[in-house]
Amino acid sequence: MSRIIAGAAGGISLANVPGDRTRPTTDRVKEALFSRLDAYGVLAGARVLDLFAGSGALGVESASRGAAEVDLVEQSEKAAGVCRRNAGLVNRALGRTVVRVSRSGVQPFLDRLHSHDQWDLVLMDPPYPLPEPELAEVLRTLAPRLAEGAVVVVERSSRSPGPHWPAGLERFAEKKYGETRLWYAEPAGRD
Repeated sequence: MSRIIAGAAGGISLANVPGDRTRPTTDRVKEALFSRLDAYGVLAGARVLDLFAGSGALGVESASRGAAEVDLVEQSEKAAGVCRRNAGLVNRALGRTVVRVSRSGVQPFLDRLHSHDQWDLVLMDPPYPLPEPELAEVLRTLAPRLAEGAVVVVERSSRSPGPHWPAGLERFAEKKYGETRLWYAEPAGRD
């Protein structure tokens, strides 16, 4: 059972997706990730997009820590149901609707966005078997939808190759935590 680590909804237990088709981010990795994001100052008032959301744990953690809007995108009906449950828990704790859930594939979701939709933080934890060209296409589609100062975080197996960053995105950090590696990127050519 995972939980919200900190913020307004800190301590709330979250539902997990049953079975072994998703792998929840460990509390250790989640704590390190959000400590870094807090240090970057990207959470307060942010528009957050959690792609391949699984249970939505990363997105709802963002909401608890001060994000203004969070969209969880998950294709699996079972996982999207868990996202809806966890979003409801956090929205009730916050007293307003911050977290929304879209049951959709990631690429179709991105393709439907309006040109003015922009994100301050994008969290991506794609399934390990997702082919690298598909991940690269998601990143390419995402790049023009990032606000100034945005951060993109990709979580993959530490044995996976690093993501291919398209024009418009550049990696600025990475960190390994056992079997998990996090890559951080930002819009290219921005401070």
